[in-house]
Amino acid sequence: MRKSLAVLLIFICYLNLVSNAQSVPVGALGLEDYYRRSQLAGQLDSTVSFTIRPLIPSLAFNTKAMAYPDVAEERYNLLNANATGVSKDGQLKWQLLPMSVMLQANSHHPYGWNDGAMLPAKGLQTLLTAGIFAEYGPLSIQFKPEVVMAANSRFDTFDENHYDVITARYYDFYNNIDLPARFGNDGVTKAYWGQSSIRLNYKALSFGLSTENLWWGPGMRNSLLMSNTAPGFKHLTLNTRKPISSPIGSFEGQIIAGRLEDSGYGVLEPEREYFGQPLYVAKPNDWRYLSGLAITWQPKWVPGLFLGLTRSAQHYRNGLNKIGDYLPFFSSKKQAAAAEAINKRDQRNSYFMRWLWAEEKAEFYFEFGRNNYSGSLSDLSLEPNVSRAYIFGLRKLFPFGAKEDQNLMISAEVTQLQETDISKVLNLDSWYTSKNIRQGYTNRGEVLGAGIGPGANIQSLEVSWVKGLKRIGLQFERLVHNNDFYYYAFSDSRDFRRHWVDLSIGAGGEWNYKNFIFNAKLQGIQSLNYQWYLFQAPDQPYMTPGKDAFNLQVQAGLTYRF
Repeated sequence: MRKSLAVLLIFICYLNLVSNAQSVPVGALGLEDYYRRSQLAGQLDSTVSFTIRPLIPSLAFNTKAMAYPDVAEERYNLLNANATGVSKDGQLKWQLLPMSVMLQANSHHPYGWNDGAMLPAKGLQTLLTAGIFAEYGPLSIQFKPEVVMAANSRFDTFDENHYDVITARYYDFYNNIDLPARFGNDGVTKAYWGQSSIRLNYKALSFGLSTENLWWGPGMRNSLLMSNTAPGFKHLTLNTRKPISSPIGSFEGQIIAGRLEDSGYGVLEPEREYFGQPLYVAKPNDWRYLSGLAITWQPKWVPGLFLGLTRSAQHYRNGLNKIGDYLPFFSSKKQAAAAEAINKRDQRNSYFMRWLWAEEKAEFYFEFGRNNYSGSLSDLSLEPNVSRAYIFGLRKLFPFGAKEDQNLMISAEVTQLQETDISKVLNLDSWYTSKNIRQGYTNRGEVLGAGIGPGANIQSLEVSWVKGLKRIGLQFERLVHNNDFYYYAFSDSRDFRRHWVDLSIGAGGEWNYKNFIFNAKLQGIQSLNYQWYLFQAPDQPYMTPGKDAFNLQVQAGLTYRF
């Protein structure tokens, strides 16, 4: 992998290569959210949905420079670098992409999501990325690899003092999803292709091979089917580069066919036993094929309204036997139930809306999904609350002070993944887990969808001051970890004291100065009943405190724009 990255980098650097059709990586701090805030303020095209990302600002918004979206910002060249070039015939164009270093540290246990190649790990970790974009006629190449180095320090995982039967039930659940508590016993250094792609482009359409992180849906903190919590995966993609106009409105869309990888690790380290028998059941050693679809429609009669849907399905490689397995969304064969073992398929879908009120500088959004949904409308109408998950949120900008370019931004979002049907819980049917595809809906040991993980719920509130690219704010969150496992493990004992709940407050922001964008965040997380553990001595009252833990997360980053 590293040799391949080095060879490609050398090749591109020797090209006799000004281009501005590069994408804004999902989660690019200081840049990606600026575009959405600007649309909220009525400064950018209101027909762009922000529900299928990454975006290409030069095509979506006619911006001249992806990394300098604020036209009032003065540009510098502190490194005196030749960052762009054009061949003599004007056909070949290239441009250096922003280079970044991101640091993150957790003091007690892993915390956080939407961080791409970074690991859920304790201790310090560093993410490095830089790249180049080139295009020749309809062909474009974006090469932006990522290198992550993580201390991966030891921490307290599932408490060994839990009753053996509770530990066995923990394995019952996590044997059906690839979410290791820890990625081995040593430090981790990995190199990825990162936000790279090679494409053929024609007007608003693009087809190619990519490893970029994707985001589907309107959510800010979570997405039900596709987020940047896990590292990007190799995928073929056919997608729109900007909205396509029609007599009934504009459309955006994406179809992918990708390859998902395992983490290579088990459930706990070291693994546990029950009556002398190992609890961990090894997962099939076979890569998984993922097909996905996302479509958004902006009705021309209702400005600012976006309606859309997403679908995904995965198989093991050796289960791809017919054309319908590669693109099951277009197969005429009806499935009786997506969770049936005979299908050897794991699938889910969602429907969403985003309503932008530019005059009010506000937006409201909602996403509703079904886990292992068969596609039956009668099933949906009879039991809409079973196997469901949802996200809803809103944002609004308020004038701040006398200057028009300063605003107070308030954002709120709620994500609910917890199963409502106890029979589903006892049958180990939870969002992102699967008995057929036992790695679940993951890539390299992290969830592809909502980073809070299966069975979890979260409420988020953020209050920020914003001015151009600058943002300073406070974030308040309440996260309930995997309530599906909690009820599976403790429902028969009727012990309602053990919910693992994180209460957190964080302060952070981004600040641009000349070529640089700085970002930082300091977040304190108080974990109540950490890992669902509670010890009660014989002389203690029933409502005794559980095992609590405090975790301090520190993030800092620096991006240089050429």
